[in-house]
Amino acid sequence: MDGYHLPLSTLHAMSDPVHALARRGAPFTFDGPAYLSLITSLRPPLTPSTPTIYAPSFSHTTKDPVADSIRIGKESRVLVFEGNYLSLDEGVWRDAGDMMDEHWFVDVEEEVAGRRLVERHIRSGVAGNREEAERRVKENDLVNGREILEKRRRGISELVVSKEDQGWKAVGEE
Repeated sequence: MDGYHLPLSTLHAMSDPVHALARRGAPFTFDGPAYLSLITSLRPPLTPSTPTIYAPSFSHTTKDPVADSIRIGKESRVLVFEGNYLSLDEGVWRDAGDMMDEHWFVDVEEEVAGRRLVERHIRSGVAGNREEAERRVKENDLVNGREILEKRRRGISELVVSKEDQGWKAVGEE
């Protein structure tokens, strides 16, 4: 789903670019209609005559989507989509979700999610330092997470409760 982030150039062109950039990752900063179009194109069963479909990915280097970089061939039988808004019960997110066979929701304590996001923002370069990462998590990411929890679709197939498993931590991670 990250490939459906609106490009930075689009956010800069919005009526309030400072707000749009600060809130990047909120539902309005995604190209929801394009995502819905992808899901719609994938809903019919794939056959030998189905053309290859391409989806965008996201470059953490350029901080922008990369068009047509994920190949979905006619031999694909199981497709797994991951993203924050796939369980959001409104607008195009609901419409796309209605076309999916199953919905799995990973429930994680807000404190744990915040800690993980701070570390991810530092590692990926989204934030230049811990203070900036903590501010972004508090003012944007956790706000988005609360919105998802408040507006989560009914009919989740599987609820997965995320727990810290010390055995799965990366080498050198505290």
